[in-house]
Amino acid sequence: MKNRNPKSFGRRIAALIATTSIVASTFAEVISAQSMKPQRSRKAATLTEDQRILHVLNRMGFGARPGDVERVRAMGVDNYIAQQLYPEKIDDTATEAKLKNLESLRMTTAELYEKYPQPGQLLQQLQRRGALPAELAAAQQARTKAGANATTTAASSPNTGGTTSGEMQGPSTAKTAEAAPKPATPANNDGNPMNNPEYRRAVFEYYKENNLRPAQFIIGELQMARILRAVYSERQLQEVMVDFWTNHFNVFAGKGADRWFLTAYDRDTIRPHTLGKFYDLLLADAQSPAMLFYLDNVQSVSPNAQPPQQRPAAARPLAQLLRMSNNPQQQQPQQQQRRGINENYARELMELHTLGVDGGYTQKDVQEVARCFTGWTVLQPRGGGAAAMAIMGREGRDTAGTFMFRPFAHDNGEKTVLGHKIPAGGGIKDGLMVLDILAHNPSTAKFIATKLVRHFVSDEPPPALVDRVAQTFMKSDGDIREMLKTIFSSAEFNSPEAYRAKIKRPFELVVSAMRTTGADTNGGPQLHQWIARMGQPLYGFQTPNGYSDVAENWVNTGALLERMNFALALVSNRIPGTRVDLSRFISANSEKQAIDKNEVLDRFIAVIVGGEISAQTRETLLKQLGDEMTLPPSPPATQIASNNAPANPFETGFQMGVGFTVPGQQQGPPRQQQLAAVAPAAFNNPVVRMVGLILGSPEFQRQ
Repeated sequence: MKNRNPKSFGRRIAALIATTSIVASTFAEVISAQSMKPQRSRKAATLTEDQRILHVLNRMGFGARPGDVERVRAMGVDNYIAQQLYPEKIDDTATEAKLKNLESLRMTTAELYEKYPQPGQLLQQLQRRGALPAELAAAQQARTKAGANATTTAASSPNTGGTTSGEMQGPSTAKTAEAAPKPATPANNDGNPMNNPEYRRAVFEYYKENNLRPAQFIIGELQMARILRAVYSERQLQEVMVDFWTNHFNVFAGKGADRWFLTAYDRDTIRPHTLGKFYDLLLADAQSPAMLFYLDNVQSVSPNAQPPQQRPAAARPLAQLLRMSNNPQQQQPQQQQRRGINENYARELMELHTLGVDGGYTQKDVQEVARCFTGWTVLQPRGGGAAAMAIMGREGRDTAGTFMFRPFAHDNGEKTVLGHKIPAGGGIKDGLMVLDILAHNPSTAKFIATKLVRHFVSDEPPPALVDRVAQTFMKSDGDIREMLKTIFSSAEFNSPEAYRAKIKRPFELVVSAMRTTGADTNGGPQLHQWIARMGQPLYGFQTPNGYSDVAENWVNTGALLERMNFALALVSNRIPGTRVDLSRFISANSEKQAIDKNEVLDRFIAVIVGGEISAQTRETLLKQLGDEMTLPPSPPATQIASNNAPANPFETGFQMGVGFTVPGQQQGPPRQQQLAAVAPAAFNNPVVRMVGLILGSPEFQRQ
């Protein structure tokens, strides 16, 4: 008879988890971080056909799915490369269908302001219009009596990645508030009304009643889309280049209003330009609200700027309402206008986006470039006026959160950038001239060539290949596709030295593990948490330089153990919203379901690492397998709906009070990783453990 005692069942699960962790720890010690580094001395003279196919699938994409090697072999690897270089010709409607429930992906920034409002600003707008609901008004009065400032919104510092006061800290707090005792007055006095349970509960009820959603959903859905496209898309090179350029032009989601801007940043700035001309990508990035806000150019104005003459504010009630909505602290006009030039964007534009730190520019060039970009800003950068702007109709609403040039804020004097004279009176053309100068500079060609070769070939880019790619950049007017062609056709890219010479970063590891096991996923928040735990939260790198692309920043024993924990959770179906069926890879005796351990080990080594694994790793794996093995249990059919667009787990979570995080946001005490409920057999099955350990092996960590 089955033991149905909940406490006994829980103890069994805990014991099995502990046993699995011990196995993983032992495996991590045997295959140390040092062993993850490529062993060049054993390289063959040339790659075999299958090795080249795996190499292309791993570098130009996120790894092979079941059947991909055979498909590429049939069409020819060179034909596959040519196909990937023109993603617009590849039908990817099946992948796009999986995104149909992620409504924020199709919204303008202004629409995101309205649907996913920041609570503090929403409450201020309602209060000014005399439309604050009774429950919210009562909560606000209680805060006032307690001495807290309910309308204070602390904007993030220009040079930090802070969050905005009044933000929701996750829907999970709604249930907590309901269960907690209700004090007569709020006990919280930190200036953030959302840290008070009564206030927070009232806001959540208002959101639900008015079909609004927390702003964290925006980044959550964007992360889901990145994962779903990387796992399922046939346009693999396109997704790799989205990852590359998103990291090159890094923006931190935890900085104030950038969470509203990142959807358009991905959709309108990065994706359309991944394989086009570098100048077009650079221009799109320079005019993207996400980058202008992140690097503080929204507040960069000429010290001599004189706003145009306007009618008195009292004669312009709508304009006054817009000004107040966008200024949470209700500053006076002379206090609201920030004076002075901000050099952040100018410096990073040259150091990180184009020339490189050794690109030949000076501090004087930084100052001159900053002058050129004064007045490049964003309309309603914090979204406070979005609701008020809706009064103006569709046209006015669409302009919130978009790029604009303010002529009166621009320094129209003469400038000199890298020896090029920029005449006075140029207005917006000053910035355009700077971008043209930088996009055609030989230092930019070498810097971009070096980063591309490092990403696709080796942590130590071969100088000769870098030079050829830089020459292609200059000859083709910065054509990214032509540079990639130079790389993929090179002897260096196709050499044994480049084969499995790169270490997968966490995002690459998670996606490749799901692809190689044929996993079905909704790309939900638990995967986001795993990627973050391994050190690479999407849109979560605070400084402008982005995540490292070299092994030394990702390889250590602790990181390897965390990667193994993810692999074991994946194959044992402990990640909610993701489903793996290992039995599809195994042929078993139909009566006893018995399988030969050597046969099944060889099968999974072939599927996961192309049949190539060290004798030491194989010996370690065999020790974990018993003499008698059985098929792994089938995953729960309800874990994820196959062949359909997955339901939005964030929408479900909002209704159930399940929280999720945004990179850089203060979340309070850390929450335990959420795991799916599975039968003990899923933990105890030796095939499951073995596959998890192969995914955690040094061979799979390389690409």
